[in-house]
Amino acid sequence: MLPAAHLSVTTALDAIYSELTATGDAISATNGEALNLAAHALRGAGRVFTLGAGRSGLALNMTAMRLMHLGLTVHVVGEATAPAIEAGDALLVASGSGTTEGIVRAVQKAGEAGASTIAITADESSVIADLSNVTIVVPAARKLDRDSANSVQYAGSLFEQSVAIIGDALFHALWKSSGQTADELWPRHSNLE
Repeated sequence: MLPAAHLSVTTALDAIYSELTATGDAISATNGEALNLAAHALRGAGRVFTLGAGRSGLALNMTAMRLMHLGLTVHVVGEATAPAIEAGDALLVASGSGTTEGIVRAVQKAGEAGASTIAITADESSVIADLSNVTIVVPAARKLDRDSANSVQYAGSLFEQSVAIIGDALFHALWKSSGQTADELWPRHSNLE
């Protein structure tokens, strides 16, 4: 059991919130054009595919769900019902290192098929950044950065949290520009629960 004397959830929450605020400000300041290009690519896509590994993948699953609520046709790569990607589709990926083998392969294949590719990464000179049509750079630690120089949080937590926030920001901008009301989106939520 952890020693209780050093346990302060409110201190941890303050540290995380502070990092997210600073990172969000940096993303907005340096990625404005890329964020808008990503939103346009998603809006104009025949279908949207998402792919990430581990917690980055879970964050993109949240984005996939919100884009579906918006009325887009969305597939999570690797799911049994995901079809082949084609020209006119868009692939949204997240990898802190930008070198995750399966994600690199997917970006290559999507590009070869004529689909738009959007990468969220912490390394602007990474393989997926070079391969993608649009790259959103998150100034955060990657999962192997454990020296706290880039983040006080464990491993890639700040990057993964940023992926979720970027996904929500893309959704929010697309939703507001669509003219749809929240009531119009609501029927797309699962009614099987």
